Amino acid sequence: MKNKRQNPSQRAMSTTGYAYAFLLILQTMLIGVNAENRLQQGDSPIEVLIWIINQCIPVLKQASNLQEKQKKSLLPTHRRSEDE
Repeated sequence: MKNKRQNPSQRAMSTTGYAYAFLLILQTMLIGVNAENRLQQGDSPIEVLIWIINQCIPVLKQASNLQEKQKKSLLPTHRRSEDE
């Protein structure tokens, strides 16, 4: 099996992608911790569930944007100009 050589921009993107993924996971975990605190403070489970959904929508948007950026960075140059 041959090793694919990555150019520096692809290598940086993969490192950046891992960093973004880690930060999105961390943000999701913090939302869960905050939700647990809200439950312990007496908020109703339905209110907390609605709050969680409202907090997770931006996280999902960020993940989607990251995925689109990664797809675009992996496309050949001639394909990028067609997509834009």
